[in-house]
Amino acid sequence: MIIVRGCPFPEHLLYDVANHVWYERLDNGAFRVGMTTVAVALAGEILAFTPRRVGRPVEAGRACATVESGKWVGPARIVFDGIVEAVNETMVNQPHLANQDCYGMGWMLVARPNSDEQLAGLVSGNELAAAYEAWMEAEGFAGCGDPDGR
Repeated sequence: MIIVRGCPFPEHLLYDVANHVWYERLDNGAFRVGMTTVAVALAGEILAFTPRRVGRPVEAGRACATVESGKWVGPARIVFDGIVEAVNETMVNQPHLANQDCYGMGWMLVARPNSDEQLAGLVSGNELAAAYEAWMEAEGFAGCGDPDGR
């Protein structure tokens, strides 16, 4: 586990730091997608989660879901062009799962990229720690507080 200012980041995931989204490559080539602890810390309590529907296309830099919290309503942006293969229906009905377990039960959707080229900007490991530390410094973000990111 990588910890940056109290924000945990599982080492096996890839991250889009600018959009606070994580990606987990699945055995079939698709990716499970979710919000990072930084996204959850910024948003506060997640009140609603509306993903793109299964079978719908997604576009790089565009919303794959809409997230509503007490502080914010906005898009969860995906890093690649592709298609939605599955959505976390449990999270649709219980959006607070993102606050409780954003890297587990609080995942958003599974999408398959049209190609792997758009994944080049995702980071992990030491690159992730440096990128998030730089983002936190630039944005004046003190950290996630609780080391579990809750």
